[in-house]
Amino acid sequence: MRVLLSLCLVLLAGCSTAPVAHSQSVAPQAADSAQFEPEIAAFEQADSLVRRRAGSVVFVGSSSIRMWDSLGDDFTGVPVINRGFGGSRVRDATYFAGRIVTAYQPRAVVLYAGDNDLAEGRTPKQVRDDFAAFVAKVRESQPQVRIAFVSIKPSPAREALMPQAREANALVREWAGRQQGVDYLDVFLPMLDGQGRPRAELFVDDRLHMNSSGYMIWAGVVRPWLAGL
Repeated sequence: MRVLLSLCLVLLAGCSTAPVAHSQSVAPQAADSAQFEPEIAAFEQADSLVRRRAGSVVFVGSSSIRMWDSLGDDFTGVPVINRGFGGSRVRDATYFAGRIVTAYQPRAVVLYAGDNDLAEGRTPKQVRDDFAAFVAKVRESQPQVRIAFVSIKPSPAREALMPQAREANALVREWAGRQQGVDYLDVFLPMLDGQGRPRAELFVDDRLHMNSSGYMIWAGVVRPWLAGL
């Protein structure tokens, strides 16, 4: 018995002095969505000055939404609310959804994001999962609201990311097809030329953001969806 006790004490002492291995595989920290707080606060300030429109359609997402100046004219008769904020990603729209999406109790939501996500290194699967999280967040308070994902556009400035954009779009389209009231709106293909490259004439000088011709294509894709609501 004494021999066994002595052996146990030796083993315990060895365990107490052995180095503890720590995992070094720490995921890189994503930029904090709170960086967009000034833009969101500005939206809320504007909300205090104008009447919220019942039965509206909220357009939310990155600068491609923010710069859609013709939004009201492109969808005559549809009360639209533009809540695009430049540089944002899908998860930023999710983070602020309670303040700039569901706060309006919209009848439908149109999201464009994913462009910046891929540029900063998010994978196509992460974009798909982030969109699923956005849908879940919005439907916490509005289970039946219709939601559309506008496909990630092909742009000359980010032509190198087109394979990832194609994959992300395909994953979102497949996922949306299995959901009730979630749709994928394809603007990717209409924005390609005969060689499968981004149509440069649809963009402003930065080759990333669109001109009126680009938005005309978007409106032509979104309009039938809105008409079917």
